[in-house]
Amino acid sequence: MRLHDYKHFLALQASRRALLKGAAGAGVLAALGGAGFGASATSALADEEGDLRAKILQIPGVGKGSPTDSDWQKVGELCLGGTKSTVKQGEFAGVELSFMGLNNQNLHNLLFRGFLKPWEAYTGAKITWIDLAQADYNPRLQQAIATGTVDFDILEMGAPFEGDVCGKGLASEMPDWVKKLIDFDDLVNYLKPPVGTWDGKQYRVTIDGDTHNFNYRTDYFKDEALAKAWKDAGNTTEWAVPKTWQQVQTVTKFLKGKQIDGQDAYGYLDPCKPWGGFGFYFLGSRATAYAKHPSDKAWLFDVDTMKPRINNPAWVRAIQDVLDALPSEPADQLNADPNTTGWQQFLGGTGSMCVWWGDIGSNAKTNDTSVIGDKCAFDILPGSDDVYNAKSGAWEKLPSGPNFAPNLAYLGWGIYVMARVEKDEKKKKAAWSAAAHLGGKDLAMWTAAYPSGFQCYRNSQSNIAEWVAAGYEKDFIANYLDSQFNSYNHPNGAIEPRIPGIFQYYSLAEDVLTKIFAGQLKAQEGADQIAAAWEKLTDQIGREKQIALYKASLGM
Repeated sequence: MRLHDYKHFLALQASRRALLKGAAGAGVLAALGGAGFGASATSALADEEGDLRAKILQIPGVGKGSPTDSDWQKVGELCLGGTKSTVKQGEFAGVELSFMGLNNQNLHNLLFRGFLKPWEAYTGAKITWIDLAQADYNPRLQQAIATGTVDFDILEMGAPFEGDVCGKGLASEMPDWVKKLIDFDDLVNYLKPPVGTWDGKQYRVTIDGDTHNFNYRTDYFKDEALAKAWKDAGNTTEWAVPKTWQQVQTVTKFLKGKQIDGQDAYGYLDPCKPWGGFGFYFLGSRATAYAKHPSDKAWLFDVDTMKPRINNPAWVRAIQDVLDALPSEPADQLNADPNTTGWQQFLGGTGSMCVWWGDIGSNAKTNDTSVIGDKCAFDILPGSDDVYNAKSGAWEKLPSGPNFAPNLAYLGWGIYVMARVEKDEKKKKAAWSAAAHLGGKDLAMWTAAYPSGFQCYRNSQSNIAEWVAAGYEKDFIANYLDSQFNSYNHPNGAIEPRIPGIFQYYSLAEDVLTKIFAGQLKAQEGADQIAAAWEKLTDQIGREKQIALYKASLGM
């Protein structure tokens, strides 16, 4: 993002918030110290009252408009306790750091700027920013890895890239003092090592947990007219929220041509437009219930051969589901990427079901673009009445009922310090201090509760009372947190492979899926092309090495 664009964005925020704050906002400021909301004074107040988390969760308060840069700076200032306990004021004077990350949805890097501005003021360090859109992130990082031209000191990155970055010695190992500062043991289990490590060394400050969950509109499934039409259409089951992908398909097709509250009604929203490899996760969330058998940890490749499963009956069925549902989805759905389905469509009031990372839950209540805050509920991903057993080559119906397999997609964003700071101890400490500030336990609670691009990733974030105190309704937030933690802790979760080149696999798949969804290739034909491309890539990277790393990533 260019500097003048960033300044223009901040000006727009200030103007919008001036309209939104009103008396409620004034009340928040009064509670935080009144008109003289001085950063240092507020920090001292937080220390004195020992109620830091409660205070930051009132910035700006649920239902009081989207947070702005000013809010991010206030939160960052209040959460400086860890920094002040490990760094002397002005200790990093003269240090200049570069930070590469996303500006997806005008979040991520913009929040980091706000959170780190008081950190810069206290420590004396200066940060320059490299902002990337989601679709540009993967190519930019892959170029830096392939050419060895790392031109940044701090990197926002997901664990799937650890094979590429940490495996090539491009990252700095986390110092012990950072591990203590970020309360490492508070992470949910699936984000603990081996995630964030390579060859037994810790590299990542986790700032996010990632799992796809199921978001749906409650008003659709309470609507009496739709319930009557459902019965009139000959359905023998009750009009209810789908629990399986088979039911999702049936409801999506049923809703074609129907209306709700005078608006066109739609069912599931598929994102079909490529998204720099990240769009593949959404096909994955349709596929895991079909492809992830409870007796088999693998679901994307065969573990002993790295033979792709993308063209087996389970994945082809998921691809065919998209093709079958598209005629019932909104017009021009082929040009909808995940940002479109999540923000412009679902939060904007179009469609009744979508899959996304956990952002929808907090944004429904705290994002200015949301019109569904009182009509939104959550669950783990839908299951399937049957599951494909890749080892036996047969579909099975489980005695326990539908197969559920939450897609633990991407393993969350983290902050990584690059090895190029190792030669300068002052710069190294500054980089790790900035990373630790962003990965702090209290800051994490705020990012999970408000629009940030990040979701729950710590056990301490499951405290419903804290969310309620911030302004969330108890039933709403309990339902949302269940969808998150029940996914994280599910015994049949589909674990993200941490292998080199994973986004090359995903990007190759996206290229072919675009042709399939456009009707240029049949589902099986396209899946076979993806499998062939993946086989070539595996041979290029090194099959035996990939097999070993794939097994390790699955804990085998």
